[in-house]
Amino acid sequence: MKRICIYCSSSNAIDAHYFEMAADLGRSLAQAGYDLVYGGSNVGLMHEIASTMLKEGAQVTGVIPQLIFDKGLGNETASELIITADMSSRKQKMLELADAFISLPGGFGTLEEFFETLTLKQLQVHHKAIILLNHQGFYKPLLEVFSQLYTEKFAKSDYKDYFYVADSVQDALSYLKNYSPPDFRDKWYWVGSDQFK
Repeated sequence: MKRICIYCSSSNAIDAHYFEMAADLGRSLAQAGYDLVYGGSNVGLMHEIASTMLKEGAQVTGVIPQLIFDKGLGNETASELIITADMSSRKQKMLELADAFISLPGGFGTLEEFFETLTLKQLQVHHKAIILLNHQGFYKPLLEVFSQLYTEKFAKSDYKDYFYVADSVQDALSYLKNYSPPDFRDKWYWVGSDQFK
């Protein structure tokens, strides 16, 4: 496991403690020998973690769609900046390049990337580590929605093992270091099966 994909916010308007957390994660990853794959932007937490890891000597690969690059938001200081045709091909490229995924606090884009990566793992398209970094309880409401999905059988509770909720940067790094793929189960509830029980 070498290249870690980070999904995170592109907003510069969020509170300072989020930037501090992103910088802490970037330093910790780089010092542990990891490189970065990320969305290629020069704003928000995306810029913070990329610039921190570059300063620490890590390789930083940005993957940005043409639409966003054309707005002048591409990180030209990245070790490599890959420009894709659209958002879908951006996600596909990041999935291909990365060995593991960490979702920091973010908005709709971060959530969409997390959910697609988790869904593809659920379908066994990949077996890579997925971490939800629950900084200061940011994802608590989302985790409550997940509990409802399990309770009402819209999703199997087994899926809790397909991603890890880390409460700190060091917790996330420890999980990466010790990761092993879960035991996968069929996604679908079959009529008449004991999976309903």
